[in-house]
Amino acid sequence: MADVAFPSDYARARADFLRAAEAADARIRTFALPGHRGPDGGELCVDTAYVGPPGPEKLLVTVSGTHGIEGFCGSACQTGILLREGVAREAGPGTGVLLVHALNPYGFAYLRRVNEDNVDLNRNFVDHAAPPHNDAYDAVHAALVPPDSPGSPGSPGSPASPAFAPRELVAGLNALRDRLGPQTLQEAVTRGQYRHADGLFYGGVRPVWSQRVFRTVVAEQIAGAAHVAYIDLHTGLGERGVGEPIFRGGRDAHAHERARRWYGDALTASELGTSSSTPIVGNTATAVADGLGPGSRLTAITLEFGTQPGPEVLLALCADAWLHRHHPPAEAVRSELKQLIRAAFCPADDARWREQIGRRAREVFGQALAGLADAKPGDAG
Repeated sequence: MADVAFPSDYARARADFLRAAEAADARIRTFALPGHRGPDGGELCVDTAYVGPPGPEKLLVTVSGTHGIEGFCGSACQTGILLREGVAREAGPGTGVLLVHALNPYGFAYLRRVNEDNVDLNRNFVDHAAPPHNDAYDAVHAALVPPDSPGSPGSPGSPASPAFAPRELVAGLNALRDRLGPQTLQEAVTRGQYRHADGLFYGGVRPVWSQRVFRTVVAEQIAGAAHVAYIDLHTGLGERGVGEPIFRGGRDAHAHERARRWYGDALTASELGTSSSTPIVGNTATAVADGLGPGSRLTAITLEFGTQPGPEVLLALCADAWLHRHHPPAEAVRSELKQLIRAAFCPADDARWREQIGRRAREVFGQALAGLADAKPGDAG
């Protein structure tokens, strides 16, 4: 399997994707983020590319960039494998392939997991009138996003930005991990929280722009299909280079059984404690499930590619939150601290990792298409 070519920045990723989509004769739609531009002054857009018949009965959907910077990997998979290498053309009769590129273009361009509002898009698909509050996060927030000390540079009344203090941050994180245990800490931090706008995994107070765009895509490009295979591409959890298929749903009684048949023993489930991911709320698969018509079948997974050990990934997230609290986006994106979050979510300088990503993505996309090919009209399983 050829090495996956990783783009150097969001603008190049988008250009590569659109060029590959045009070469595949895909139908392209573009949604431009209003009020924001990229670090280079360019537009920030969600682009969709569809290959297949009009009104497909069966549909493979892949999404990249839900978590911004993780889009480097997802975009590479979509561009280099699904389009250039012809996976879309392997789909059977009546089957289409829809690629949603850079669902969070701001985070992609500014090297963040979150969007322009510091919102984690994969925690935003909830009922904001009654959000699922995460009390456990309240107890760890101060260690993840330490307040500035009174009188320190950058604190109220002080003109200069404070210096990043990695030793103190690491000491605080280690103390939390020792006190709570790694699993409990991960659950507290990553489930999603709706009270701390400057915190990690913040789900927001309303549907953000990217959520509204995605619901439009679901309504106009996905909802008519009878069978949908959904793959949201992510990085940062699990063993380095391993692509873990994590079950994300389907609301019919046979959804998990069907996913197990498609993806084999590698399939995990957060709710069953078999995954590198703990249970989360408000993910993108929710919108797909909400938007499908009666009798439609959804088989949804996250394809998660491991990068670094959990403590290093958490440190990178904390450092990035600090960076954007104290510096404007155009300055923060050029900071040396961005090397931490790049290593945590896109170690593209590792040739072996790139090769593993390419091989595994090709395999999983093929499994999804094979599963769709076996699905029969009215088939519940």
